[in-house]
Amino acid sequence: MLALCKDHTAQQRNMESAVVLLSLLITGFAQTENMCTDRRCLAQMLISKEYLSSPQSENCTMLVEVPIIRYQTLSVNMKELHVKSRLEADIKWIDPELAWNTSIYPFERVILPVNKVWTPDIAIENGESTMQHHSLDLLVHSNGTVQHKVVVLATVECEINLFNYPFAFDKCPVGIKSTPPDECGIVVDVNTVTLGSTSHGDWETEEVKLEKKREDRNYISVYLRIRVTNPFITLLLPTYLIMIADIVSCALPLQGGERNSFKVTLVLSFTMFLNILTDVLPGDSKCSPVIRIHFCVCQVLMMISTLVSMLLTRVSQDGFFLFTFSFSRCSRQNAGGNEENDEAEAKGDISIIQHDVSQDSLMHNMIVKFLEAFDTKQQETERRQQLADKLDKICFWFYLVVTFAYLAAMTYVMVRYECIVDHFTFWE
Repeated sequence: MLALCKDHTAQQRNMESAVVLLSLLITGFAQTENMCTDRRCLAQMLISKEYLSSPQSENCTMLVEVPIIRYQTLSVNMKELHVKSRLEADIKWIDPELAWNTSIYPFERVILPVNKVWTPDIAIENGESTMQHHSLDLLVHSNGTVQHKVVVLATVECEINLFNYPFAFDKCPVGIKSTPPDECGIVVDVNTVTLGSTSHGDWETEEVKLEKKREDRNYISVYLRIRVTNPFITLLLPTYLIMIADIVSCALPLQGGERNSFKVTLVLSFTMFLNILTDVLPGDSKCSPVIRIHFCVCQVLMMISTLVSMLLTRVSQDGFFLFTFSFSRCSRQNAGGNEENDEAEAKGDISIIQHDVSQDSLMHNMIVKFLEAFDTKQQETERRQQLADKLDKICFWFYLVVTFAYLAAMTYVMVRYECIVDHFTFWE
């Protein structure tokens, strides 16, 4: 009986050992099946987690590091006052849910599809922007660090200082959107900014700098300057040439009307020139382009020069007709009384002449009076022309000095004066 009990106990122990061994074999096979032996298997395991939401930390913020941004200015719209830019950024962040144990999965890095993993959105403060993925894949490290590259196309609202146009230059900020420290969201930390292509169209990007208004307000200072050659040739140079032509036209004689016709042609040409350039001139802003005032002053100076030339032409022919017109009635009344006296004297003279003076003597007196009247009229005409020429020379030198002084002063203002614009109203 005792032997039977011992056999039963041994069989029970054998059965327990067999069950333990079977369970160990099943567990081993399961671990072997779940163990990843290549990167693709690991990537598939991470994809299956489907973590498409932002990683959550204790302080409710997510730090996104931007080691470098490559900035490029695409275009500058002077009518609507905005700058189109392209920002290519390398970004990285830590997602603890994407980390793995390298002792179990012996891989340091793995590539995942970008649409299967949460990615931060990089945007700007002062304008509209759209973010595009530079690649359809991103790189994940074993410690959960994710590296990616994105492209941000931005339309920056910047009130460009156009006061000095066509010598315009300005510093336009591009604000990087980031969450304040006391709020939940993404905190963007930019380390370096470099400049890509420097010129597009008439504008050139001289330099870019990474600056801060405060700890959570990073912005890129973009130094823009317009290329002077094209607007100078199409806008300023024609006004200088037209003004010089108007000054040189004073060499034409006052008589005959050639000078007045030429000046009127210049005024009309300048007016047509301004109408054609209406779409070329920049838009209005706080610092309105001073070139608009320049065109207005040039047109006023040319108009005054034309009117003065017309007045001097009249002076050379009729003298100061404004004064002579006021005394014309008095002179006509006196002339009428003198004519009556002359007629009475003429009747008396006729009777005398008939008795005492011969016909030859009468003709001689008439010729002498005619020549004297002609000489008097000729002297009066010469005196008026001399007076007009003298006034014309005075006006010429005055106009010459005023025009060149104005052109020099306006050019200095366009080049040297700096109009101050507050570009950071979007953060206020």
